[in-house]
Amino acid sequence: MISSDIAKKVSYKEFLSSFNESVKRVFYESDNIEKFILNRGFPALVLRDIMATKPLSVAIPKEFGGRGTNAKECLGLLDAAAYESLPLSLAFGINIALFMEPVAKYGQASVKADIFNRFLNHQHMGGLMITEPDYGSDALNMQTYNVKKGSNYHIKGTKHWQGLTGMADYWLMTSRNMNESGNLGRDIDFFIVDVHQTNQAIQVEQYYNNAGLYPIPYGKNSIDILVPGDYKIEPESSGIKILMELFYRSRLQFSGMGMGFIRRLLDEALEHVTNRFVGGRPLMALDQVQHQVSEIQSAFTISSAMISRSAEISGIENDLEDAGVEASSVKAYISDLMQKSAQTLTQLKGSAGYKLESVAARGIMDSRPFQIFEGSNEMLYTQISETVVKKMVRQKTMQLSEFLKSYDITQNASDYFKSFLDFTIDIKMPQRKSVDLGKIISRVISANQIINLGTKGFKIELIRDSLESIKHEISMLVSSFKYPSKLVPIVDYREDSNWLEF
Repeated sequence: MISSDIAKKVSYKEFLSSFNESVKRVFYESDNIEKFILNRGFPALVLRDIMATKPLSVAIPKEFGGRGTNAKECLGLLDAAAYESLPLSLAFGINIALFMEPVAKYGQASVKADIFNRFLNHQHMGGLMITEPDYGSDALNMQTYNVKKGSNYHIKGTKHWQGLTGMADYWLMTSRNMNESGNLGRDIDFFIVDVHQTNQAIQVEQYYNNAGLYPIPYGKNSIDILVPGDYKIEPESSGIKILMELFYRSRLQFSGMGMGFIRRLLDEALEHVTNRFVGGRPLMALDQVQHQVSEIQSAFTISSAMISRSAEISGIENDLEDAGVEASSVKAYISDLMQKSAQTLTQLKGSAGYKLESVAARGIMDSRPFQIFEGSNEMLYTQISETVVKKMVRQKTMQLSEFLKSYDITQNASDYFKSFLDFTIDIKMPQRKSVDLGKIISRVISANQIINLGTKGFKIELIRDSLESIKHEISMLVSSFKYPSKLVPIVDYREDSNWLEF
């Protein structure tokens, strides 16, 4: 077990080694992860032993006894946790990106010491409450409101689909101010809620039966609380700016969870195809199998580039106001790669991959929500496309390859794809084309990150193969983008469509 004076006494290498040993002991020696993969919530003893290594100290400032909110260390923890358990890594990601980092950056000094002391020494956890039943991705129209009463704020409303529902000790609560006329303000207010304090308890109306990520409890929460004034986050400019930067930082840190998860899938795939023999030959001798494994390996390299880039820019010392395109690209693409890699490994393992205890089958369901929460990928790809098109209009160039050559997050990779992307963008394209364009741009951004990683000495063969894989994918996306599809669903399809009559 690590002492509370972590920042001074333990190197990061020792800290991570202690965490890894603890997770392996808890999951494979003291207990067996396969026994509780269908549990709702982590078993108390399992969570206690893992938290005894003080993993969340990476997101606590040094002045409060933590390791200093270093982005590289936070991402390294997410990577290590995801290798063994994607739900565990997500639990840490929720705590770090959606509560601890915002509190460290924006919270009032008078409340930080007690909060971080309880995280460090009493294994407390925290999350974020934004989503509401009728306003999923439409967060700016949330109906949860706050009214100032003396030195306190009365907050009332309903929230749902918060990770760690009923489990977190703290919440970063979002609401809108209600004026005397009963109208809600346009800005978003943030409050730190301590559920153990009088008048701050949150009522869980319902726990959801989520199909994946079993250890993470989700549900519907009734909010009717009174929060002290010094627990309100006071933004420098606006709450909306805090909200956007919080999401951008979190989306960049998806790379940590994706990195460990994909690395595990790659190791599982290589172990299986080299040791499984069919007709006297290992599976790896088959050309199609080589292609499938190479796709997972490419995903490993891409996620390596993403996490390296995120370690550089996602720290709370950095202003991420202008990082929306890159952050959304990381979140959407890494989650697509996570799902695709899990599907591929399940296929490679055949019937064994379809067992619930298999990391492959479990990974399909556990990684699927990553394509949905914090903005569905279709929405994010659309936003990427719309933002880039606006930049192109301002620069007075609608030629895609020409623009990408001048765009700081794609310029190093633009020439590599010039033969595919040498076409003009129509600003009146339908949304389905915006999604395709957003995917194309996200892949070029990732290629740019890969090239930059290669200049630092990363294995050149992996760099080369991943760029080739992205080029192949972009060629297919460009074909989809240019294809004149205008299909729409036929709502009244039942007439003249019963096969029995034909």
